[in-house]
Amino acid sequence: AGVADGCAATFTADGIMYCAFVPPAVGRAAIAATHAGWIGGGQNKTLTIRRSACSGDVAWLLADFAEGHETGEGHSLCVCTRTPGGRWHIAVCSLTAA
Repeated sequence: AGVADGCAATFTADGIMYCAFVPPAVGRAAIAATHAGWIGGGQNKTLTIRRSACSGDVAWLLADFAEGHETGEGHSLCVCTRTPGGRWHIAVCSLTAA
């Protein structure tokens, strides 16, 4: 669960993850549960940021990912927000297959 919990920790507390193959995951617990089902032990998980931009307290990033046999490879488009403490978290993420 550690890898899935780590993935979920990058989201805002009320973050949303969309994927065409599962219902939307809302909140860190749901995001962690969804990731746990995809990545198992978390071996060989990769995330490569391809493009990003920022304006004020909002940013976006486009990344390629690989998460294991369940999801294979794909692309991720995320909108991030800067929290009051200055840290960045994903507010909304949309995943698509490669």
